[in-house]
Amino acid sequence: MFKKILVPTDLSAKSKEPLSIAVELATRSKGEVDLIHVIELIPNTFFEEFEDFYAKLEKHAEKELALLTAPYQGQRIRINREIIYGNRVEEILRFAQNRQIDLIIMNSHKIDFDNPTHGWGTISYKVVALSQCPTMLVK
Repeated sequence: MFKKILVPTDLSAKSKEPLSIAVELATRSKGEVDLIHVIELIPNTFFEEFEDFYAKLEKHAEKELALLTAPYQGQRIRINREIIYGNRVEEILRFAQNRQIDLIIMNSHKIDFDNPTHGWGTISYKVVALSQCPTMLVK
């Protein structure tokens, strides 16, 4: 059913669960997983001004993506890793559109019943609202 699954990650430990779910689903459907990390650019600056800073972030992200995918090496599932620069929501949506993703799986926060509208502006909720494909939020 879901052959092309996208897992955007912020590189936190919470990223393990969405990736695990994606691998399980992709294995069942003989699909593949795209694991991406978006490095947010500093607004109103030029990339070249902070090129060294971004290079350090990219190097760190490469290591973390490798650690996240290490448990799945040797399995019959293809996990593509990619680092992208830009606005996180826009780049996640653009990637999903360009790669014709069937499902996006990502982390979200738990709802605070005392303040249920808190968090509507999060990246995950924006992706859910704007995505052209199904999106699964893992809490």
